[in-house]
Amino acid sequence: MLGSVRSKAFRAGELLSYTVGAILTGFFMVQLAQGEVERRGGIAEFERMARNDAELPVGLYSGAHPARDTHSDPMRSPSQITPESFDWGEPDMSLWAPGRIDDYKASLSAELPPLLGVLEIPSVGLKVPVYSTSTDLTMDRGAGVIDGMAYPHEEGNIGISGHRDGYFRVLKDIQLGDQVVLQTLDGTKRFTIGMTQVVEIDDTRLLRDTREQTLTLVTCYPFYFVGHAPQRFVVTASLD
Repeated sequence: MLGSVRSKAFRAGELLSYTVGAILTGFFMVQLAQGEVERRGGIAEFERMARNDAELPVGLYSGAHPARDTHSDPMRSPSQITPESFDWGEPDMSLWAPGRIDDYKASLSAELPPLLGVLEIPSVGLKVPVYSTSTDLTMDRGAGVIDGMAYPHEEGNIGISGHRDGYFRVLKDIQLGDQVVLQTLDGTKRFTIGMTQVVEIDDTRLLRDTREQTLTLVTCYPFYFVGHAPQRFVVTASLD
């Protein structure tokens, strides 16, 4: 009889452990889903506002320096940014590789992930849409947020990558102290470039999260390397 009691107690304890584990797992999944819903909700609200507001002036993709572009307005509200606003022309491809130009044209008919903002570096004439992920497709069309790093409307280290033979080839001409304008879901943010560095392909130290808001731009290096580039060119900018 004593063995039977112990067996029942063991089974009861085992059942209790399973129940507690299931409850904790369910709680974790609910919290995870809630966080994802909130993030997607913010993106959806951004795009809803975009559809209800005026479109950006023609010339966003022109690649012209703002001093020579009468349509340029770095204070433009991010609620006016919409994917349709980028459909009227092509970027300045004078520095682009022929293959990258073909990839860009092919991307025009592809379905893209959410648009999170616009990145602009006036000193080199860069103005590029920023998408929610950094796949080859999104970087053919613009630039993308590096997986695991902060989105443009979030705190922390905002990581954005682009192709070295496309939009981000102009990064070869940037200087310390150059200004970066980032239109986001929360408004316009301004950064100052404080460091550029060439790192090995597996060196991710500069991608770590930061206490203060930081903008990190990443592209392959050397800029004119034939084949798979062995290094990365990293630009670090601090919030003004």
